Amino acid sequence: MRKVILGLAVSLDSFIEGPNGEYDWCFTDQDYGMSDFFNRIDAVFIGRKSFELAQAHASEGGADWMPKVEEYVFSNTLESVPEGKILVKGDIQQQVMEIKNRPGKDIWLFGGADLTAALMQLGLVDELWLSVHPILLGAGKPLFIGLKDRIELTLLESKTYDTGLVSLKYHVGK
Repeated sequence: MRKVILGLAVSLDSFIEGPNGEYDWCFTDQDYGMSDFFNRIDAVFIGRKSFELAQAHASEGGADWMPKVEEYVFSNTLESVPEGKILVKGDIQQQVMEIKNRPGKDIWLFGGADLTAALMQLGLVDELWLSVHPILLGAGKPLFIGLKDRIELTLLESKTYDTGLVSLKYHVGK
């Protein structure tokens, strides 16, 4: 079965965006394991808000870093998505399980916060890969919102870079 991997950058005070939605604090000066990660996945899960932000960024010429993968857009408000993308509506638990059971590589849970919380709460996220940046933002969008239950994690790997970034990989569960 394919794994769903939440992979993202986070500040030391657990924000994934600054107070104005900015992410200019994320390091881009080296690979930080992204090439290996991109070789591991062939699909992306993305919520509507993050999808719309990514579309706007792409229209400004900023999409070259993203690999060519199957893109699932989760939204109960969108009626359609551009050609080549797949709209997921309704019962996400059933649909995510169907996608996980299809042949293929692992799936990157790219965002956003609402989709992440829903999939975490449903027990559908298998791994976390957090790139903890050495910065305190003080405010912004928190990494996890709306979780109701304690979720145990098992450390799989940690790596420290000379920039101070710490990469942490966890299995979700014991």
